[in-house]
Amino acid sequence: MSKILVTGVTGVIGKGTIEHLLKKGVPASEIIGLARKKDGLDDLITKGVEVRIGDYLDYDSLLNAFKDVDKIMLTSAVAFSDRSTQHYNVITAARQAGVKHVVYMSIMRKEGSGRIMPGITDSDLFTEQVLKSSGLDYTILYHPPFTDLLYIYYGSGPHKNGIRVPAANGKMAPATRNELAEAHAEILSTPGHENKTYSLGGSEAISFADIANILAEIQGKPVPFTTITTGGYIDGLIAKGTPRHVAEFLTNWVVAIDEGEFEHRSGDLERLLGRRTVTFKEYIESNVNKQVKE
Repeated sequence: MSKILVTGVTGVIGKGTIEHLLKKGVPASEIIGLARKKDGLDDLITKGVEVRIGDYLDYDSLLNAFKDVDKIMLTSAVAFSDRSTQHYNVITAARQAGVKHVVYMSIMRKEGSGRIMPGITDSDLFTEQVLKSSGLDYTILYHPPFTDLLYIYYGSGPHKNGIRVPAANGKMAPATRNELAEAHAEILSTPGHENKTYSLGGSEAISFADIANILAEIQGKPVPFTTITTGGYIDGLIAKGTPRHVAEFLTNWVVAIDEGEFEHRSGDLERLLGRRTVTFKEYIESNVNKQVKE
């Protein structure tokens, strides 16, 4: 019996991937979640999903966790950590344990841009190369910005504070983490995805100026939009208590969004889901109390 192991199941995308595998009819007995601890995973365990303990930086724990596993969903490690070592350990342990197929979630890159997103791009490139040269079947999934987390770039209380970002009309093609998790589950549970890459941009291209207009339309109140300097944006985040390295990280994302790094819409995500993705307006309208804070 083949088994699917999903890493990072204490996170939204990892846990969501397992929940969508169950919805697609994959028996719980064929699904394994990997986490550093079992806290907060009672709901998965209750459904019959086995949770194994493992740490990307503990190679032996990975070897033990990967026993009798056929496919692994490698949920990428967080920024500001040694992502390259962690991902290398997962891929190498997977090969040693006899795993056949590893699926990796990378960050979308515009073809030919050469942009390096500090803390992400180098380790993504490294991981993809290790995976392609490992002898394992691989699938690489390029993620766009997350529709449900765009507010971290423009801040709370947009009607009161406006949207002030180092961006103008450059567009991105975001998708929700739930939609991406569903796409992961589709790839893990169906054949034909070996040694392929998918660009998972959403159906809609949207800019920060568009976001201001949409929020104004939904609430019936104006949302002032202002393009500011990167320095001004960083200073504003730091003034709210954001550490400088995080502020600089977020700024790099906003600039990349404005310059079209995440605008590509390949249609891959729509094909995997069998439908168009949720628009930003649709998402906000169904989550207005969580997303639009006065």
